[in-house]
Amino acid sequence: MAAGAELTTGRPGRLAANWRGLNGPARLAGIDLARGLAVIGMLAAHLLVTDDLVWTDPATWTGIVDGRSSILFATLAGISIGLLTGGRAPVRGERLARAATGLAVRALIIWVLGILLIATGVPVYVILPAYAILFLLVLPLLTLRPVVLFGIAVGLGLVTPWVYAAIMTLPVWRTPGVEDASLLIGWQYPFVVWSTFIVAGLGVGRLDLRSGSVQTALVLFGAGIAAIAYGLAPPEGRRDAAASASLVDAVWTAEPHSSGVLEVFGSGGFALAVVGLCLLVCRPWWRGGVVGPLGWAALPLRALGSMPLTAYAGQILAWAIAATILLGSPSDLSGFRALHPFGSFVFWSIVGCTAWALLMGRGPLEAVVAAAVRRTASRIVR
Repeated sequence: MAAGAELTTGRPGRLAANWRGLNGPARLAGIDLARGLAVIGMLAAHLLVTDDLVWTDPATWTGIVDGRSSILFATLAGISIGLLTGGRAPVRGERLARAATGLAVRALIIWVLGILLIATGVPVYVILPAYAILFLLVLPLLTLRPVVLFGIAVGLGLVTPWVYAAIMTLPVWRTPGVEDASLLIGWQYPFVVWSTFIVAGLGVGRLDLRSGSVQTALVLFGAGIAAIAYGLAPPEGRRDAAASASLVDAVWTAEPHSSGVLEVFGSGGFALAVVGLCLLVCRPWWRGGVVGPLGWAALPLRALGSMPLTAYAGQILAWAIAATILLGSPSDLSGFRALHPFGSFVFWSIVGCTAWALLMGRGPLEAVVAAAVRRTASRIVR
């Protein structure tokens, strides 16, 4: 009896439990795959010198990661919030209070982690402080139906780019130190505009994401919105549309990181299409299946996507350490890019996350944050 108990609670038992956790019926493998792609896309945007994307020129397709990866990341954050708070059946009563409190605590922890990553000196705009604010902004919307959430997202997408462009014309931005202080709220991913993506993601999280018709609709609807928005974009955009002399020019643009109306709908639609496509790729091909053959082939990417916070923070820390050792400073972006580290970062991120997911289970930062949220939220609610 003792030997049998030892066996089921030892390494083989843990491996089996971790395998079920990563591939079991309770997990949406396609969401993990989309997260993995978003993490790699954001890393590519940081470490690669990309061209301006021209859809008809394959030589420029590396530019697809610029801006779209972070918007996909934000949309997936909204989907995760939707799944954590009940999915198709939003939590109510005391469960809602616990969920909302836990989300607020999670926001605080993520904000602190973001500040610590900024302090490493790595020359990237850390997205986590913006995430923290977005988590708080979405709290009043947790019980709304998908159609209402999508309506709010469309309204935000139409209005907030004008608000953002007007804010960027204020003289306060010429005050010394203000731009550095804006890092504390992740203003490079302005929550005013980016609320669109997290609300849209929350709406998606309220759908039946295991339904093939829903998955197909996400692909078609998202691709359709993106095609229309990008088709309406001016033929000659500007990299810094927000600094344009004309408010209309600043808003009517699809340029990456412009926060223009056409970028919101173009890149937002792109994110929805990617999510739907990833769900279809991982969809079982037979009744009662958990993951389809393509989903099994994407297992390493799904493992990476199962711990996006760990992967994101780990990459920045690894960057800081490697650049300090090799270049003497973590802030030398061009020097670090000249080392061509992208392939190594992707390889070791995938290998490390896959090994951790199978041997240990939940990502280390995800586990720490979840434990802190669970304990703190329970005390606050009581």
